[in-house]
Amino acid sequence: MPIAVDIDVMLAKRKMSVGELAERVGITPANLAVLKNGRAKAVRFTTLAALCEVLECQPGDLLRWEPDGPEGGDSAAHESGASVPAGTTP
Repeated sequence: MPIAVDIDVMLAKRKMSVGELAERVGITPANLAVLKNGRAKAVRFTTLAALCEVLECQPGDLLRWEPDGPEGGDSAAHESGASVPAGTTP
């Protein structure tokens, strides 16, 4: 997935445990682990806001976009309507 989650970085900077963060944000440690490990499909803005408040950071400190490499395909070309050579799979 092209969205990387950097909660670990902020936890280390704040010298805070996952359990403490989960308790202060009001989510379960299991749900925080899903988010932290990049397995979440979505995050509520209220949860993101609570994370930012507790960690005293901005959303961009927790989430960043990483473009897919050549192995992952070039989704930008497909979205822009670029043509695909014959005999290849889009």
